[in-house]
Amino acid sequence: MRITAVGGGPAGLYAAVLLAQQGHDVTVVERNPAGVTHGWGVVFWEPLLASLRESDPVSAAQIADAAFAWDGQDVDVEGRGRVARPSGGYSISRQRLLDLLTARAQELGVHTVFEHDVAPGEAEADLVIAADGVGSAHRRALADDLGPTVDVGTNKYVWLATTKVYTSFLFAFVRSSAGWLWCHAYGYDADHSTFIVECSPQTWRALGLDRMGAEESRELLERLFARHLDGHPLVGLPTEPDAPLPWLEFRTLHCERWWSGRTVLAGDAAHTTHFAIGSGTTLALGDAIALARALEGPADVPAALERYQADRQAALAPSRRDARNSARWLEDLERYIDTDVDSFATLLHRRCSSLLAHLPPTVYVKAREVAERSGAARRVWSQASALRRSALVRRGS
Repeated sequence: MRITAVGGGPAGLYAAVLLAQQGHDVTVVERNPAGVTHGWGVVFWEPLLASLRESDPVSAAQIADAAFAWDGQDVDVEGRGRVARPSGGYSISRQRLLDLLTARAQELGVHTVFEHDVAPGEAEADLVIAADGVGSAHRRALADDLGPTVDVGTNKYVWLATTKVYTSFLFAFVRSSAGWLWCHAYGYDADHSTFIVECSPQTWRALGLDRMGAEESRELLERLFARHLDGHPLVGLPTEPDAPLPWLEFRTLHCERWWSGRTVLAGDAAHTTHFAIGSGTTLALGDAIALARALEGPADVPAALERYQADRQAALAPSRRDARNSARWLEDLERYIDTDVDSFATLLHRRCSSLLAHLPPTVYVKAREVAERSGAARRVWSQASALRRSALVRRGS
């Protein structure tokens, strides 16, 4: 088949890599120039690397070699101390990831076209993969068939970077004169970290962040997070003089259907999940893997796209639930922030639980402690029982 992937992000590029290996004639069209992307570092975990190794060992090895491993999670609440929790994962510069996937696609014969856009219905292809992001023009053109809905969050957030390298994932909460702000920070290469700042809209407006230019906003945030930045600057994407920082409200996108006619959605064009669970890149690459798998074999394209849609909508359900709960937890931060730092770290770690909205925070923490003690007791009892049975067997023999 002739296939055009519209959008040179992870979903479009990795789908091109896998489909080219199946013998399809694939073109990737990206509206930005080569080497230009939005965002800093993205996170993922070992299960994604395992999936990539199974799908395309060559690019998987390159991504693994370029990945930055972070170890542990630090929760710091101003005035109450810091809690370190075991955790671990990987991150990589978004640009580095795209460069690796672009080079791998070109190596496999994929045609890559930059600084060009394809309007809906314009591509001369048997299949169009609309991987053109949350604002997808192709999805909008087919909205009546695809049934997209968007839920807009209330918190304000901005993607920044810093030259301070965090070797563990940091959640730092600082109190300003107008309320709490917090960061999601993690290293993604030897010289940089992603530094996402989030706050309520009331705090954002009261601090004047809705009126400040980018430089003034960064200076304010550097003062507020000075203890965590250790003198390192915050870095933003280039903006016009006196333009504000690109503060956003997160848009959670859901589509009832993922394909119509010869167009199929992938990545953020099909779905988004709140950044606080760090699943966006994993889900986008998972879309590409599932689409390529569905298109293997004889070309009954509608049946293949139906399988792809069913597979990915089912796979996404847990992430959608977790992301929704996580975002709501952060929007309702005032309900949890007054607990002691250990309890707060537990609540933050468990923010994806659906129970949190229905139990007082202190009751939830106590219930977790009882459950963990009971679980430990059951494990000890199970191990003791197994040892006793083993001793009886040896004695009988």
